[in-house]
Amino acid sequence: MNYEVMSDTAGVPVKSWTVGVNFEEKARQQLRNIASLPFVHKWVAAMPDVHLGKGATIGSVIPTTEAIIPAAVGVDIGCGMMAVKTHLTANDLPENLKPLRLAIEQAVPHGRNTGRSKRDKGAWHNPPELAQNFWAQALLPEFKILTEKHSVLEKTNNLNHLGTLGTGNHFVEVCLDETDQVWVMLHSGSRGVGNRIGSYFIELAKKDMRTWHINLPDVDLAYLPEGTDHFNDYVQAVGWAQKFARLNREIMMTNTLEAIANVLQRPVYGQQEAINCHHNYVQKETHYGQEVFLTRKGAVSAKKGELGIIPGSMGTRSFIVRGLGNKESFCSCSHGAGRVMSRTQAKKEVSLEDHLQATAHVECRKDEGVIDETPSAYKDIDKVMAAQEDLVEIVHTLRQVVCVKG
Repeated sequence: MNYEVMSDTAGVPVKSWTVGVNFEEKARQQLRNIASLPFVHKWVAAMPDVHLGKGATIGSVIPTTEAIIPAAVGVDIGCGMMAVKTHLTANDLPENLKPLRLAIEQAVPHGRNTGRSKRDKGAWHNPPELAQNFWAQALLPEFKILTEKHSVLEKTNNLNHLGTLGTGNHFVEVCLDETDQVWVMLHSGSRGVGNRIGSYFIELAKKDMRTWHINLPDVDLAYLPEGTDHFNDYVQAVGWAQKFARLNREIMMTNTLEAIANVLQRPVYGQQEAINCHHNYVQKETHYGQEVFLTRKGAVSAKKGELGIIPGSMGTRSFIVRGLGNKESFCSCSHGAGRVMSRTQAKKEVSLEDHLQATAHVECRKDEGVIDETPSAYKDIDKVMAAQEDLVEIVHTLRQVVCVKG
């Protein structure tokens, strides 16, 4: 048995794939709170990158019947990864990789302005044709339906964020695999509009809990019961945001490959079907004979034979994996290494010199603004992978040579 069982809960058990990795007590308590809810099916699964989150634990897999917890899905709805193996090899890359990084930064809006500047560097000011087409054809019709019911969602960053990276741990990387083949990998979600959808329905759920006098171990575990208007609208909105997130990654990947081609002055082709997977989302699945709403909060689907992506940090390795279909994890695996330091703690405890040393082999930002993303702020990715050997098998090991941070 490769998992540990927490049975000291008021409800269902918690099965955690955390052998050999850090598992903080605050995250354990948060999982106990989730496990105590009456509509959780069988047990809660915790992945090896598990750590404290807001409301629900990051690195948790929560099967529920007849209810969804909006804060478990979170506000970065549909956040996930995309990776493409190109026909390029390491020899095709220039000695100096800085022009490559700058070209990607130019092609993909990223970051966020501080202060009251009206010009947001992380958004499009004139969205490119690709983003406009995706928006008009795949997203706008359903968005109009959503905003007719919930007008507060209309004045959001939507089209102007489609094909943009964001901030924090979101990134675009150029990587090399074990045969020196070049991969492009990126990480982002549903951006401003997804954040607004998540925040809005979290507050609606909290309001409903107060109306119905339902007491919870944590107010952020407010839920929407199946059959209510808010539930039905949330399911529609969250599905739409997850579609936005997937298309957002597709546009960024197209623009990144084009930027690389411009620098190299040659076409860049993908060699195999791209992997595009969410790791903050909810969807209907069947587990142990029961149709459930399965929320993966910082976890990746790992059905048997299914390809997924587990990134390390901006100075360590990442992995393309194939799911083993482990039923006890609800066919899931970790979504990354998982934090061991909060952003505030990392900024206090990690020096710029430490960050420079940890990222010496990567063309990336070397300033104090990214210290909260430095490798030592994360768990040891090799230990995380060892803890989930019965969840996935490693197909490719990637090491980044260029990293663009949000």
